[in-house]
Amino acid sequence: MKRIFILCSLLLCSIELIAQDTLQNSTLSTVTVRSHRKAGRSRMGGIENGVNLGQTELFRAACCNLGESFVNNASVDVNYNDAAVGARQIKLLGLSGQYVQMLNEGLPSSLGASMPYALGYVPGAWMKSISVSKGASSVKNGPQSITGQINVEYLKPEDEPSFQFNLYGDSRLKTEANAAVNRHLGKELSTIILAHYEHDFGHHDDDGDLWHDSPAITQLNLQNRWKYAKGRYIMHAGVGYLQEQREGGQMLTVTDPFRVLLDAQRAEAYMKHAYLLNSEHHTNVALLANAYSYSLDGTFGPKAYNSDHLSFAGRLVLEHDFNEDHSLSTGLSFNCDRLNESLLRGAEQSWLTKDYAPGAYAQYTYMPSYRLTAMAGLRADYSSLYERTFITPRLHLKLMLTDWMTVRLSSGKGFRTPFQYYTEYHYLLASGRQLQPEASYEEAWNSGVSMDFYVPVGKKKLKLNAEYYYTDFIHQNVVDYDADPTKIIIHDLTGPSFSHTMELDASCDFSDELNILSAFRYNYVRCTYGGQLLEKPLTSRYKGLVTLNWKPLMALWQFDVTLSLNGGGRMPT
Repeated sequence: MKRIFILCSLLLCSIELIAQDTLQNSTLSTVTVRSHRKAGRSRMGGIENGVNLGQTELFRAACCNLGESFVNNASVDVNYNDAAVGARQIKLLGLSGQYVQMLNEGLPSSLGASMPYALGYVPGAWMKSISVSKGASSVKNGPQSITGQINVEYLKPEDEPSFQFNLYGDSRLKTEANAAVNRHLGKELSTIILAHYEHDFGHHDDDGDLWHDSPAITQLNLQNRWKYAKGRYIMHAGVGYLQEQREGGQMLTVTDPFRVLLDAQRAEAYMKHAYLLNSEHHTNVALLANAYSYSLDGTFGPKAYNSDHLSFAGRLVLEHDFNEDHSLSTGLSFNCDRLNESLLRGAEQSWLTKDYAPGAYAQYTYMPSYRLTAMAGLRADYSSLYERTFITPRLHLKLMLTDWMTVRLSSGKGFRTPFQYYTEYHYLLASGRQLQPEASYEEAWNSGVSMDFYVPVGKKKLKLNAEYYYTDFIHQNVVDYDADPTKIIIHDLTGPSFSHTMELDASCDFSDELNILSAFRYNYVRCTYGGQLLEKPLTSRYKGLVTLNWKPLMALWQFDVTLSLNGGGRMPT
C-alpha cells in the first residue's frame, strides 16, 4: 500500500512538472482562475452569527446525508434519539433540534411525524451548502427559530450543465447510489433531476443481544427542480417523492420477535416567484409556497401507529431599500396543517387535528456605515389550534469596532405550536415504557453575544470566535423520564427551564495547503422535573473539537483528521 501511494505521488508530481514545462513554452488564450473557500469560517459580513458550509466542507465530512454533515462543526451535535427506529436529532445551543428552524432553500421542512427522520431525507450528494445561524434569527421565515436556523441549499438547475453519479458501500453492507443531471433548455429555462437510492443488506447485532444495533433502511428519493428567468421575473419550482422503509427491533432468529417496522411516503411541491419592481431601490415582490403530504405506518411490537399529514405554507414578501442606510421588508404568511393520527394499543384511538396560522411581519434594517448594522423585526401569528396570537419581537446589532474585531448582539422571542398528541414523539413507542403525551405550545426568549477577532500570526491570521447564548423558557414540553420508571410523561413546564452555552473556537490557515480548527463548548442546561431543578438528561456538558485539513500537490490529494471529545451528562433516575 505504501509503494502504491509513493508511485501515485511521483506520478502526480511528474504531471505537474510536465505541465509547468509546457506552460513555459505556450501561449494561453484563456485563463480560468478558481478559488475554494476555506473550511468552517464564521461569516464576518452578515448580521447573524453563524457559518456557511460549502461543498468543500461537505466533502471533508464525507457525509451520506444531512444528519452526517456536521462532523467538523463544534456548534451542532447530531445524536440518535432511539436506535430502534434510527431517529436522529440535531442539538444546537445545548437544546434539541425541535427548537431549530429547518429550511430547504428558505422554505420550511421537517414538521410533524417526519421530524425525527428528516435529517436522513436530504442526501449529501444533493447539497450545495448549509447555512447555520445561532440564536433568534430573522422574523422573515416564521417564529419557530428559538436556538437557531439551518438552511440547506441544493444543487441548482442554472449551474454549469453536468452529469454526476456516485456509488457508496461500506463493510456493514450499506450501499448508496446518487445521480444529478442538469440541462439548460434555452437561455431562460433550466432543470435538474436528483436521484438517491440506499439499501442496507445487513442486520447488525455486534453486541450479540439479539436486537438490531440500528435499523436496516431502504430509501428511494427523487426530485425535479426548475428555474425560469426572463427580464425582471424569476421563477423556481419543483416536485419530489420519497419512499422509505425501516426495520429494527429483535432479530428474526428470536421466537415471536419484538419488531419495529416503519413505512413512510412523502410527496412535495414548491414554487417561488419574484419580480423586480425597481432596480435602483432593489424593490421586489415575491410569492413563495410549498406543500407536502407525509404518511407513516409504524409497528412497535404489539403497538401500531399511523399518521397522515397534509401541510401548506405560503408567503407574500415585499422588500424595498429607501436609500443606502434604510431598508424595509414586510410580508404576509399563511400556514395550514391537517393531521390524522391513530394508535392501536389494545383498543384503537384516533385524532384529527387542524391548525390554520395566518401571520404578518415587518423588518427594518439600518446601516449607516459598514461598521454598524441594526436590524429590528416584529411579527404576529395566530394559531387556530391553540386559539392564540403569538407576538415575536427580535433585534440584531453588529458592530465592527476595528478592522480586526466584530461584535454581534441578538435577542428575541420564539414560538412553536406542535401537535398535541404522539406526532413528534411517536418514536418513543418503541420503548417498553408507556408514553403519555400532553403537548402544548412552547415559548422562549433567546439572547446572545459573539465576538470575532483577527490576530496576526506572522504573515497569517488566526481567527478567533467567542460567544455566549442564554435561552429561557416560558412554556415548554418537558419529556420526563424520572417521574415513573414505567412511563415517559410529556407535560407542560411547571418551573424554570433554561440553557447557558459558551463556545470558543480558533482557526488558522498555516499555508494554502494546511488548515487547523479547534473549538470548545460548554453547556449548562437545567429544567424542572417533579418540582426539582435538575440537569437535563442525555445532554453533554461539554464538547471539544480539533480538525486538520491538508491538501498537498495542488489539492490533488486531501487528508482530513478529526478529534472530538464529548462530555458526559445525567442519566434519568
